[in-house]
Amino acid sequence: MTLLVQHFIDRKAKQLAFYMRSYWQNELPYAELECFLWDTFEEWSLVKNPQSQAYSHKERIFWHVLHQTHYWEEPLIRNDDCIKTQLLMCILCLEGQGLCPLDVVGIRP
Repeated sequence: MTLLVQHFIDRKAKQLAFYMRSYWQNELPYAELECFLWDTFEEWSLVKNPQSQAYSHKERIFWHVLHQTHYWEEPLIRNDDCIKTQLLMCILCLEGQGLCPLDVVGIRP
């Protein structure tokens, strides 16, 4: 069965939002969030021919959040108001509750 990019993004975006919110609410240790990020990168490798499928705004936001969460150190993700606000705006969009930030350019790994 070929996994479509959009199906992958729809499924993983819900999980990413859940993990980020749980982390910010001190319900999830950073190590589990980090494990989720690595598992997501690994699962992405199972998507066949992603280059033949177009990006959506949701996908760009998803990859932006994933890469930024992986890039920034744990205390900054939790405590830096600028980083946290940007990530939260993206999470709201992934959940269908906020506007799509147009200046976010997430790319596939």
